[in-house]
Amino acid sequence: MGVLTEFKEFAMRGNVIDLAVGVVIGAAFGKIVTALVDKIIMPPLGWMIGRVDFSELAWTLAPARIAADGKEIPAVVIGYGDFLNTVVQFVIVAFAIFMVVKFINRLARKKQAEPPRRRRAKKCCCCARSATTSSTEAALPIESPAPAGFSLWKTAFAGA
Repeated sequence: MGVLTEFKEFAMRGNVIDLAVGVVIGAAFGKIVTALVDKIIMPPLGWMIGRVDFSELAWTLAPARIAADGKEIPAVVIGYGDFLNTVVQFVIVAFAIFMVVKFINRLARKKQAEPPRRRRAKKCCCCARSATTSSTEAALPIESPAPAGFSLWKTAFAGA
């Protein structure tokens, strides 16, 4: 078996295709959450706190300066505002995944909690005893009369 044939079999398995679809949908969902946090959630939150743009929040360790040869040395900063945006994005994604898992678990519990259906007891058309529909004695419908000689046949093979 050639390498290409093996690769084709591997790539066409259901699990691999499901995983690929999940990754693509996850990437798209990540972009949606990033836009939601950066453009919708954080601006009003920054405005309520005091007109702060979280993406620009930074702690400056060393200011920018000009070296002796005239080159500019950039400032050394820790940009914790972007970190805060990322934390908010993570919380939103984690909450969304939590809600999906909670929904799936609720469906699984509902399925387990359902009691199994009981079979209805019917009167056997031949012996008038109560029997479930899976019983051989109740195989004939109640409306139909017993065939001629059925009681002799039943007696002869009752022990079998």
